[in-house]
Amino acid sequence: MSTYSQQKRISIPDLRAMKGKAKIVMLTAHSKPMAQLLDAHCDVLLVGDSLGMVVYGMENSLAVTLDMMISHTKAVMRGSSHAAVILDMPFATYQESNEQAYRNCARATAESGAQALKLEGGEELVGTVEFLAKRGIQVMAHIGLMPQRVHEMGGFRAQGKEEDALSKWPKLAQQFEDAGAFSVLIEGTVEPVARAITESLKVPTIGIGASPACDGQVLVTEDILGLFPDFTPKFAKRYRDIGAMVTEAVGEYAAEVRGGGFPSLEHCFGVKK
Repeated sequence: MSTYSQQKRISIPDLRAMKGKAKIVMLTAHSKPMAQLLDAHCDVLLVGDSLGMVVYGMENSLAVTLDMMISHTKAVMRGSSHAAVILDMPFATYQESNEQAYRNCARATAESGAQALKLEGGEELVGTVEFLAKRGIQVMAHIGLMPQRVHEMGGFRAQGKEEDALSKWPKLAQQFEDAGAFSVLIEGTVEPVARAITESLKVPTIGIGASPACDGQVLVTEDILGLFPDFTPKFAKRYRDIGAMVTEAVGEYAAEVRGGGFPSLEHCFGVKK
């Protein structure tokens, strides 16, 4: 057995302890192969509801179901042994009541094996986070731009531009910390506000389109790999253009099949060398 396979998976207390000591590296993963590729380099793998767009080609994440999230999280758990795994609770699975939230969050945790769950919301969600935390559910609160409220927000628009933003958003984040959230994800929020939130909390913040001051960063893996060639968000950096490499490789394969170059006898069974 390799040394790596014996490594202990990063825990939620481990992540909390990284506040102010080391930056947290977080990326999305939705399959076993991708988890295997990312695991050694990441502290956290997020099974995001962005899989609605990334995997299923949906317009947004609103139609993603809990069954889908659990299934993909199981795959990511099978492909990882080092990074903590967090499941993104989908729209309409926790907003109705504390009891609904607990039933669905408990099911998601038990069936998927994820160590924690991410929930989007404002002040109305603080009580739910407290209810869950007191019952052993580990929650990462998601504030700022909330994709599950894309219609309410009028699209994917940066948050934190209000006159009272420097007091409003840190106050909300503090409420989530006090309620028991082990971390706060800040998305699509202007830099000074995201920085103020991070400086005000004792728990780590994870930024996406927020601030370099955040205790960690997360991006959609497909964005940094260029797997969506026609679109890269402003807040994402494309580290490789793998989409172009895939297109080139598939083009070569198609040409060889049509030209009779593939398969050759070396790719066939029952042929003596």
